[in-house]
Amino acid sequence: MYRINGVEDHIHILTHVHPSIALASLVKDIKIASAEYIKKKRLFSNFNSWQEGYGAFTYSIGEKDVLIEYVKNQEEHHQTKSFREEYMELLKEHQIEFDEKYLL
Repeated sequence: MYRINGVEDHIHILTHVHPSIALASLVKDIKIASAEYIKKKRLFSNFNSWQEGYGAFTYSIGEKDVLIEYVKNQEEHHQTKSFREEYMELLKEHQIEFDEKYLL
């Protein structure tokens, strides 16, 4: 199962990943395939490539429905909160140390 939703400068992907699949490999494959598709279909004239990094967070399967609604409502959500604000909240929620100078 997966759900993809994008807003102006990033996308959210909600997926279930089998433990035998390396997250970095999955993200790499998604970036390569989607970049090729975007360029082939000329979907975004200014698109050159995806950024180098990514953020990934794990949640319990019991939170699936809440997460699906969260991803579905990104356009509305980002009218009140920027990507940077949202990302910093997620990092804090997951107790991930970070230096703001490395965030977009």
